[in-house]
Amino acid sequence: MTEQEKSILRPFLDEHGRLTAFPAKRKKKLAALHFLAEKFPDGERWTEQQVNDRLLEWHTFHDPATLRRELYNAHLLNRTPDGGTYWRENSLL
Repeated sequence: MTEQEKSILRPFLDEHGRLTAFPAKRKKKLAALHFLAEKFPDGERWTEQQVNDRLLEWHTFHDPATLRRELYNAHLLNRTPDGGTYWRENSLL
């Protein structure tokens, strides 16, 4: 995450560093997605439930399905065709 993204995202983070809202504007939304994608180390694979659990740790508005879908649509997480396994590749950030 760049310094500019950190600055953009600061108003959307609580004192524990969790997202309190999902920004509507594209630039802010991408900053939030990059922030979340960094929580998934390269080379690991996760089930959908594990992705949801990790996302729940990093936001307060309880909508992991939307965040998971947005991460996939932004090409920050990949998944198998059935959506059962997710991963992040270094080239995606």
